Amino acid sequence: MRLFVALDLPWETREKLSDLALGLQGARWIPPENLHVTLRFIGEAPRHVAEEIDEALAALRSRSFALEIAGVGVFEKSGRLSTVWAGVVRNQALDHLQGKIETALQRAGLEPERRRFAPHITLARLDGSAEPARIMAWVQAHNLFRTGPVQVGHFTLFSSRLGKEQSAYTPEVEYELA
Repeated sequence: MRLFVALDLPWETREKLSDLALGLQGARWIPPENLHVTLRFIGEAPRHVAEEIDEALAALRSRSFALEIAGVGVFEKSGRLSTVWAGVVRNQALDHLQGKIETALQRAGLEPERRRFAPHITLARLDGSAEPARIMAWVQAHNLFRTGPVQVGHFTLFSSRLGKEQSAYTPEVEYELA
């Protein structure tokens, strides 16, 4: 079972993000139902480890909070633009929740995450046909994108199945925030 922990987004926010999904050749846009903020990628986990992860996350206590989505950008991989994202404005509550999740998962036996937490929402994957100048023009045209505050009342343990076109994400367990 391939797992990750994320913030699910309200449908209205997903629709606003999906409105950005045009005008960029070589982009494979993520469908609205798959848009989320990853808090921790776990990867493959056998059933007994998944149960330990669930127990660790269920014991976690944190408060609900609001987050804001602002701006767009791109990630580079091996010297090539690979991913288009929408930014998530960092705030103390988000960092606190992500830190508690990381600690809980390490207590459940997972190795520490090596990458620094960079909150974002993946909007599209780029193939080799995307021209860097056009990508940067798209980013400039949309860099003032913002949403109002998005209330976060829970986080979710998802499983994912890789597919030919897109991955399929299944919410396994939701964990309420106080």
